[in-house]
Amino acid sequence: MTEPAVQALLDGLTRIVGPSHLHLRAAPQDTALAAWENDWRRRSQGQALAVVLPGSTEEVAAVVRLCADAQAATGVSIVPQGGNTGLVVGSTPDASGQQIVLSLRRTQAVRAIDRANLTITVEAGCVLQTLQAAAQEAGFLFPLSLAAEGSCTIGGNLGTNAGGTQVVRYGNTRDLCLGLEVVTAQGTIWHGLSGLRKDNTGYDLRHLMIGSEGTLGIITAATMKLVPLPAAQLTAWAAVPSLDAAVALLALAQQRLASGLTGFEVMGQFALSLVARHFPQLAVPLYQGTPWCVLLENSDHESEAHARAQFESLLEAALEQGCVTDAVVAESLTQARQLWQIRENIPLAQAQEGLNVKHDISVPISRIPEFVRHADALLQQALPGVRLVNFGHLGDGNLHYNVQAPEGCDARAFLAQHEEAINTLVFDAVDRFAGSISAEHGVGSLKIDKLTRHKSAVALDLMRAIKRALDPTGLLNPGRVVRP
Repeated sequence: MTEPAVQALLDGLTRIVGPSHLHLRAAPQDTALAAWENDWRRRSQGQALAVVLPGSTEEVAAVVRLCADAQAATGVSIVPQGGNTGLVVGSTPDASGQQIVLSLRRTQAVRAIDRANLTITVEAGCVLQTLQAAAQEAGFLFPLSLAAEGSCTIGGNLGTNAGGTQVVRYGNTRDLCLGLEVVTAQGTIWHGLSGLRKDNTGYDLRHLMIGSEGTLGIITAATMKLVPLPAAQLTAWAAVPSLDAAVALLALAQQRLASGLTGFEVMGQFALSLVARHFPQLAVPLYQGTPWCVLLENSDHESEAHARAQFESLLEAALEQGCVTDAVVAESLTQARQLWQIRENIPLAQAQEGLNVKHDISVPISRIPEFVRHADALLQQALPGVRLVNFGHLGDGNLHYNVQAPEGCDARAFLAQHEEAINTLVFDAVDRFAGSISAEHGVGSLKIDKLTRHKSAVALDLMRAIKRALDPTGLLNPGRVVRP
């Protein structure tokens, strides 16, 4: 990297986006770039050459072209970034000082709503909550919902194929997307925002880009599906005696509510006890006398009375069958939000409790109870006293199977000594039960070296071939998802 080449690159970036949208480090210890350089979990702190904030797709393309032209002389690469809320260190720079963080935060527009086509087209930097509000104002629902929705962006959601709490009914972000606009590694623009539901004209480039974490192209806009607003949404909280009972309740709910079942979350007693300890104002119900609780959502397109009757019938049948021991149905929207807030505050409560090892895994729903018994026993045998914070989206087979250090233990020292062994034990158990080591968070740099052990060699070879074909010089987000 030569100083004249770097200065020429920075001058070119300034001409493209303007001096107020290019951020540089004034001195080695300057923290002005910290918001872009630190990952959300504070597990990694990188050092960027610069942070650039283009204001349009054309500016994104110009930035990429400039960096591509300067790559040989500067060694520069690009890290695309949305809301920087990821959990696998996939959108922050490394420590080389040679990476440009390309933030999409300025590209926030809601470009169009097509009511007849049930679609909304937004730019990549549009915050998920803003998209949800725009859909609701137009009389529709955009059903992607997750705890970070007030700060995550739709570009980041698509880049990681985010999941959330309504996957059981509507699918992951991938399933909600009909079209993309993407800047390639060569700085060209693919205009694919058609919004078509049927288009069999070759390879599905849209699905190739979704979940690629900015390694194949930079998503700049998307056309997303909308659904009609339900007439009513009701929430219930149920105590269940075991995970087997929770799986039985899921089957019963799917039978009784059919497509009305839009949420089915499971939460372990210890996970809920952390919320009760660190957020006592939330008044966690029923958890003290049961090992598991389930949060259900019923979205009804007829009426609230119909939805409530369905819920009551479901819970009566569940009580009779023994898969529920007690339950409450929210009587108001405020109560429903409070119940969901308990679920969403589990990660925050766990952070308050101290450092921990996070796992975002998926296992076939039918095998989840057996997996948890198996993994729990292995962990307790290997590390007596370890505390398991188990919760997640049982309706789609996704658990956040997290490990907390024993009470009174130095958590940082515990993690330094045992994290790798914990990951190996859990991921090997996931393999044994035909699961995935990343259900919705992605791979990033945190799990990239795990793939060689937990993904087939054929799949990895295909992934590398795609990366080489679309980004032969490794300009886009190198060191993420797959190594060359």
